[in-house]
Amino acid sequence: MVYDLQLPAWKWPFYVTRHPFEGFEDLRWKQGYNMKAALVMVLAFFVVTVIQARASGFLFNPATPKVFNIVPYFSMTILLFFVWVIGNWSLCTLFNGEGTMKSICCVSAYALMPYIFSMVIATALSNVLLPREAGFLTFVSALGVVWSTLMMISGMKAVHQYSVPKTLLAILFTLVAMVIILFIVVLLVSLFQQVYIFFYTIYTELLFRFN
Repeated sequence: MVYDLQLPAWKWPFYVTRHPFEGFEDLRWKQGYNMKAALVMVLAFFVVTVIQARASGFLFNPATPKVFNIVPYFSMTILLFFVWVIGNWSLCTLFNGEGTMKSICCVSAYALMPYIFSMVIATALSNVLLPREAGFLTFVSALGVVWSTLMMISGMKAVHQYSVPKTLLAILFTLVAMVIILFIVVLLVSLFQQVYIFFYTIYTELLFRFN
């Protein structure tokens, strides 16, 4: 590990991408976490996801809807990312994890970089390749997913100072926590919606009667 490494904040995501195992240990030791860089990565994740859905070649994405709705893309990217951060922080706090909310957010955002690059490359290739060459797109996408997954495991291991088995177990329980959090959010939204409809109905009824 290169503990005397000095890097500006914006270079750390590129460094840990090239060195997915020792890079996060260096990042932790140097406290190179930067929320601005992390938020830029999350925003890039959202933007690239939208671009991939809208700009992929017709041969590989023939069902592009004419009406654009940004909510599903926001939910699949930014919302899920922060649910992951909250779930991981809440769970690992109970299991003696050393990661803070900031460090978990930064590490998770940096781990997205290979996947983001793979989406950009796959989107560009989808506009020049033929359907029989779809294997190239599959390879690029799979490489991005595998690389980001390895980075996420390595990052969680470093930030919480867990062993590999405990890191994998923490990730598994974090996914379960995400399901629970999303379920609670859906229930709360449904409850507030029903309360709003109830009071709005009373308001319109009173308005009708007094007029």
